Amino acid sequence: MAMTVLDDVSDFVKRRSPAAFCDDCIAGDLKLSVRQHANHKTNELANLPGFQRRIDLCSACKKTKKVIRYVAIT
Repeated sequence: MAMTVLDDVSDFVKRRSPAAFCDDCIAGDLKLSVRQHANHKTNELANLPGFQRRIDLCSACKKTKKVIRYVAIT
């Protein structure tokens, strides 16, 4: 089964939990052609259990911007 961009972004965030990442850093790491692709997918993930999207410090670039993180559901 082929991985989708949504799967790739989800896996990226989950593997690095509880660190938070901005769309720019996710797009760069996953080599997405446009940052908006990461933005669209992180907005989708924000509606799923365990994902948190908010203004905070990005773990990669150290800038304060909109980030996403995964917090395991217990």
